[in-house]
Amino acid sequence: MNGVTVLVPQAGPVAPHEPTSHPIGGHDPAGSLNICVVFATRGRPDSLSAVVAALDHQTRRPSSIILSCTSRDDAGVAADRSDVTLLIGPAGCCAQRNTALRHLPIDTHIVVFFDDDFVPHPNWLRAVAATFTARPDVSAITGRLIADGIKGPGLSFDDACEMIEAFGDKDLDAIEEHYSPYGCNMAFRVEALDGLTFDERLVLYGWLEDRDFGAALARRGGRSIKLGAALGVHLGIKTSRMPGNRLGYSQIVNPIYLFRKGHMSVWSVADHLGRNMLSNLFGSFAPEPYVDRRGRLRGNLVGIGDLVRGRVAPERAAQL
Repeated sequence: MNGVTVLVPQAGPVAPHEPTSHPIGGHDPAGSLNICVVFATRGRPDSLSAVVAALDHQTRRPSSIILSCTSRDDAGVAADRSDVTLLIGPAGCCAQRNTALRHLPIDTHIVVFFDDDFVPHPNWLRAVAATFTARPDVSAITGRLIADGIKGPGLSFDDACEMIEAFGDKDLDAIEEHYSPYGCNMAFRVEALDGLTFDERLVLYGWLEDRDFGAALARRGGRSIKLGAALGVHLGIKTSRMPGNRLGYSQIVNPIYLFRKGHMSVWSVADHLGRNMLSNLFGSFAPEPYVDRRGRLRGNLVGIGDLVRGRVAPERAAQL
């Protein structure tokens, strides 16, 4: 089992987790598709438990829920639910997602990856399932963010719920083609993956692992879109984030590594490197209280030093 402990759900009634709302008109056009929702999580049991509980309000309930953790403590009270499978395995965003992929229920048609601080609109799963059904050429779907707390001090769960309730039905038909999956909320047609896994050389938080995975899928002919009807809020919680120097190192080395794999263009690499280095450089003079700009800048410099010496090893971030 690849060093993974599998804790299966306890037998018992699932009535407390039944949905509280129903599809419009009472008909689910994609009801035959089995959806597995995966959370790769570490060190955020309260946030995880809240967002797992939010799945109870989905108008299209998942067929299964997997919590991929490094210990049972990562799951908090969500581990006690009768409708989840808890996996205990190696740490790291990519490693934990791969653990989940190896343990998907055999009849899963769609695998959804939510971050442990992503709050989906009640129609998120329904909209994605309907789109996969109507568009058989689509292999990957990313939802549309109402707000992304990662760009600021972060948002609370209550903030997210209020934003979702107030958003209304603006641009729900919007579809953006050739949109790289965004890790906090992305869904994949399982048959299109066919053994594809996340690159575990992208250690820890897995900086750009979503872009790398999407590019690998695209090289197989997979079509990726951004779906306007799949709404949600990314809280951007700052706890349990990697130290600034480690992230700063990944900001430099990971784009170069993806470029060498053919998964990022030279222009995308230049944009990532330029934006992050300048943000860290100027931000180090008056850093935001919720961002370790000076640590990131130190990591940037270490990464540049390694590149100058011809060393492109994204896994080194874990050693800093």
